[in-house]
Amino acid sequence: MPRDPFRRRGDVGPIFLTHSRKLTRLRDVAPTMDFPQLLRGAALRVTRPRVAVLGAVYAHPHADTESIIGAVRRELPEVSHQAVYDALRALTAAGLVRRIQPSGSVARYESRVRDNHHHVVCRSCGRIADVDCAVGEAPCLTASDDQGFVIDEAEVIYWGHCPACSTASNSRSL
Repeated sequence: MPRDPFRRRGDVGPIFLTHSRKLTRLRDVAPTMDFPQLLRGAALRVTRPRVAVLGAVYAHPHADTESIIGAVRRELPEVSHQAVYDALRALTAAGLVRRIQPSGSVARYESRVRDNHHHVVCRSCGRIADVDCAVGEAPCLTASDDQGFVIDEAEVIYWGHCPACSTASNSRSL
Protein backbone atom coordinates (compact mmCIF):
# COMPACT_ATOMS: atom_id res chain seq x y z
CA MET A 1 0.00 0.00 0.00
CA PRO A 2 1.49 3.40 -0.96
CA ARG A 3 2.39 5.76 1.85
CA ASP A 4 0.08 8.76 2.35
CA PRO A 5 2.36 11.84 2.14
CA PHE A 6 0.12 13.76 4.57
CA ARG A 7 -0.07 11.12 7.25
CA ARG A 8 2.27 11.29 10.23
CA ARG A 9 3.38 8.31 12.30
CA GLY A 10 0.55 7.42 14.70
CA ASP A 11 -1.94 9.65 12.90
CA VAL A 12 -5.37 8.02 12.53
CA GLY A 13 -6.22 10.11 9.49
CA PRO A 14 -8.38 13.13 8.84
CA ILE A 15 -11.48 13.58 10.94
CA PHE A 16 -14.54 15.59 9.89
CA LEU A 17 -17.82 16.39 11.61
CA THR A 18 -20.72 15.03 9.59
CA HIS A 19 -24.30 16.33 9.55
CA SER A 20 -25.23 13.87 12.30
CA ARG A 21 -22.64 15.53 14.57
CA LYS A 22 -20.81 12.19 14.75
CA LEU A 23 -17.06 12.30 14.23
CA THR A 24 -16.21 10.35 11.11
CA ARG A 25 -13.02 9.70 9.19
CA LEU A 26 -13.07 11.22 5.74
CA ARG A 27 -12.40 7.83 4.21
CA ASP A 28 -15.75 6.68 5.68
CA VAL A 29 -17.53 9.61 4.01
CA ALA A 30 -15.88 9.25 0.61
CA PRO A 31 -14.04 5.91 0.80
CA THR A 32 -13.15 5.62 -2.88
CA MET A 33 -11.91 9.18 -3.39
CA ASP A 34 -8.22 9.74 -3.96
CA PHE A 35 -8.02 13.49 -3.38
CA PRO A 36 -4.31 13.85 -4.20
CA GLN A 37 -4.92 12.07 -7.52
CA LEU A 38 -7.91 14.35 -8.27
CA LEU A 39 -5.67 17.36 -7.71
CA ARG A 40 -2.90 15.96 -9.91
CA GLY A 41 -5.46 15.13 -12.61
CA ALA A 42 -6.52 18.78 -12.61
CA ALA A 43 -2.86 19.90 -12.87
CA LEU A 44 -2.93 21.31 -9.32
CA ARG A 45 -0.16 20.93 -6.79
CA VAL A 46 -1.06 18.57 -3.97
CA THR A 47 -0.99 20.51 -0.70
CA ARG A 48 -2.39 19.65 2.71
CA PRO A 49 -4.85 22.58 2.66
CA ARG A 50 -6.14 21.64 -0.82
CA VAL A 51 -6.61 18.01 0.17
CA ALA A 52 -8.37 19.05 3.39
CA VAL A 53 -10.63 21.57 1.62
CA LEU A 54 -11.55 19.06 -1.07
CA GLY A 55 -12.33 16.51 1.63
CA ALA A 56 -14.45 19.00 3.55
CA VAL A 57 -16.50 19.84 0.45
CA TYR A 58 -17.09 16.13 -0.21
CA ALA A 59 -18.06 15.55 3.43
CA HIS A 60 -20.35 18.60 3.65
CA PRO A 61 -22.39 19.18 0.47
CA HIS A 62 -23.56 22.78 -0.01
CA ALA A 63 -21.38 24.04 2.86
CA ASP A 64 -20.54 27.71 3.16
CA THR A 65 -16.98 28.94 3.48
CA GLU A 66 -17.07 29.29 7.27
CA SER A 67 -18.26 25.69 7.66
CA ILE A 68 -15.50 24.50 5.36
CA ILE A 69 -12.91 26.49 7.34
CA GLY A 70 -14.19 24.84 10.55
CA ALA A 71 -14.00 21.36 9.03
CA VAL A 72 -10.50 21.96 7.66
CA ARG A 73 -9.28 23.36 10.98
CA ARG A 74 -10.34 20.18 12.76
CA GLU A 75 -7.73 18.45 10.59
CA LEU A 76 -5.24 21.29 10.16
CA PRO A 77 -5.62 23.71 13.11
CA GLU A 78 -2.92 26.03 11.75
CA VAL A 79 -4.56 26.65 8.36
CA SER A 80 -5.41 30.28 7.62
CA HIS A 81 -8.68 31.63 6.28
CA GLN A 82 -6.78 32.84 3.23
CA ALA A 83 -5.40 29.35 2.51
CA VAL A 84 -8.95 27.95 2.53
CA TYR A 85 -10.23 30.77 0.29
CA ASP A 86 -7.29 30.23 -2.09
CA ALA A 87 -7.91 26.48 -2.19
CA LEU A 88 -11.63 26.96 -2.87
CA ARG A 89 -10.82 29.38 -5.69
CA ALA A 90 -8.30 26.97 -7.24
CA LEU A 91 -10.58 23.94 -6.87
CA THR A 92 -13.50 25.84 -8.41
CA ALA A 93 -11.39 27.12 -11.31
CA ALA A 94 -10.14 23.58 -11.95
CA GLY A 95 -13.70 22.23 -11.97
CA LEU A 96 -13.18 19.98 -8.95
CA VAL A 97 -15.84 21.77 -6.91
CA ARG A 98 -18.81 23.89 -7.88
CA ARG A 99 -19.65 27.24 -6.32
CA ILE A 100 -23.31 28.16 -6.04
CA GLN A 101 -24.84 31.27 -4.55
CA PRO A 102 -28.63 31.31 -4.33
CA SER A 103 -30.14 34.78 -4.03
CA GLY A 104 -29.74 36.16 -0.51
CA SER A 105 -27.26 33.44 0.48
CA VAL A 106 -23.52 33.28 0.94
CA ALA A 107 -21.49 31.23 -1.52
CA ARG A 108 -21.70 27.49 -1.03
CA TYR A 109 -19.60 24.69 -2.45
CA GLU A 110 -20.36 21.18 -3.61
CA SER A 111 -18.45 18.26 -5.06
CA ARG A 112 -21.12 17.28 -7.57
CA VAL A 113 -19.67 18.69 -10.78
CA ARG A 114 -19.83 17.98 -14.50
CA ASP A 115 -23.43 16.80 -14.42
CA ASN A 116 -26.54 18.74 -15.23
CA HIS A 117 -28.31 19.20 -11.90
CA HIS A 118 -30.07 22.02 -10.15
CA HIS A 119 -30.96 23.01 -6.59
CA VAL A 120 -33.99 23.49 -4.39
CA VAL A 121 -33.71 25.99 -1.54
CA CYS A 122 -35.96 26.26 1.52
CA ARG A 123 -37.24 29.80 2.00
CA SER A 124 -37.46 29.29 5.77
CA CYS A 125 -34.30 27.51 6.92
CA GLY A 126 -32.08 27.87 3.84
CA ARG A 127 -31.54 24.12 3.37
CA ILE A 128 -30.26 23.30 -0.13
CA ALA A 129 -30.74 19.98 -1.91
CA ASP A 130 -29.78 18.69 -5.35
CA VAL A 131 -32.44 18.18 -8.00
CA ASP A 132 -31.62 16.13 -11.09
CA CYS A 133 -32.42 17.82 -14.37
CA ALA A 134 -35.61 16.55 -15.99
CA VAL A 135 -34.13 16.94 -19.47
CA GLY A 136 -30.72 15.44 -18.73
CA GLU A 137 -28.33 17.30 -20.98
CA ALA A 138 -27.21 20.92 -20.71
CA PRO A 139 -28.58 23.41 -21.27
CA CYS A 140 -31.92 22.13 -20.10
CA LEU A 141 -33.71 25.35 -21.05
CA THR A 142 -33.95 27.09 -24.38
CA ALA A 143 -33.68 30.87 -24.28
CA SER A 144 -36.41 32.72 -26.14
CA ASP A 145 -33.66 34.90 -27.66
CA ASP A 146 -30.05 33.83 -27.20
CA GLN A 147 -28.73 37.23 -28.39
CA GLY A 148 -26.13 35.38 -30.47
CA PHE A 149 -24.64 33.56 -27.46
CA VAL A 150 -23.75 29.90 -27.66
CA ILE A 151 -25.49 28.80 -24.46
CA ASP A 152 -24.00 25.75 -22.75
CA GLU A 153 -25.55 25.88 -19.29
CA ALA A 154 -28.66 27.06 -17.48
CA GLU A 155 -28.79 27.43 -13.69
CA VAL A 156 -32.13 26.59 -12.17
CA ILE A 157 -32.96 27.17 -8.53
CA TYR A 158 -36.30 26.01 -7.21
CA TRP A 159 -37.60 27.80 -4.11
CA GLY A 160 -40.06 26.46 -1.57
CA HIS A 161 -40.25 24.99 1.92
CA CYS A 162 -38.47 21.82 2.99
CA PRO A 163 -40.53 19.04 4.61
CA ALA A 164 -39.53 20.09 8.15
CA CYS A 165 -40.45 23.74 7.60
CA SER A 166 -43.67 22.81 5.77
CA THR A 167 -44.72 20.60 8.67
CA ALA A 168 -43.80 23.28 11.22
CA SER A 169 -45.75 26.01 9.41
CA ASN A 170 -48.78 23.71 8.97
CA SER A 171 -48.80 22.85 12.67
CA ARG A 172 -48.56 26.57 13.62
CA SER A 173 -51.52 27.46 11.42
CA LEU A 174 -53.80 24.90 13.11
